[in-house]
Amino acid sequence: MKILIAVDDTKGSKKVFTFGSNICACMQPDNVVLVYVEEFEGKSLITKMLGNAELETLEEVLEGTEYQRALDEKAEKILDNFKNALENKGVKTVKTVIKKGHPAEEILKTAKKEEADMIIVGSRGKRVSHTFMGSVSREVVNGADVPVLIVK
Repeated sequence: MKILIAVDDTKGSKKVFTFGSNICACMQPDNVVLVYVEEFEGKSLITKMLGNAELETLEEVLEGTEYQRALDEKAEKILDNFKNALENKGVKTVKTVIKKGHPAEEILKTAKKEEADMIIVGSRGKRVSHTFMGSVSREVVNGADVPVLIVK
């Protein structure tokens, strides 16, 4: 079994990871994929306003810049911390993946490419409405071909 866990630097992600790592310790999957999707500062506004073509152009412009290096270093540090924690719980094979773009789309693409059997993602929904899921988790659930575990 291969489990994909989506992580970032939020408090909610720490809850997702704690829950996911406990599941991994019990289930002992063959592989765990940790995916981190880089977002630009002002992420909620920029990623919602720009389409894929514009984001790709922005990625090309940023490639090799100090800003991109800082984003990459942040992502690597976060992934390394989560990877070490999983390895300390006895998970042997942990792969880390850094993506750029719309979080839900990149999580789904990575799950498909890595042939994940399950996706674990957090829900950031904080308000009471017709749904208790955040937009990323909702998009992942709606687009996934495999079971999705949402941690609140």
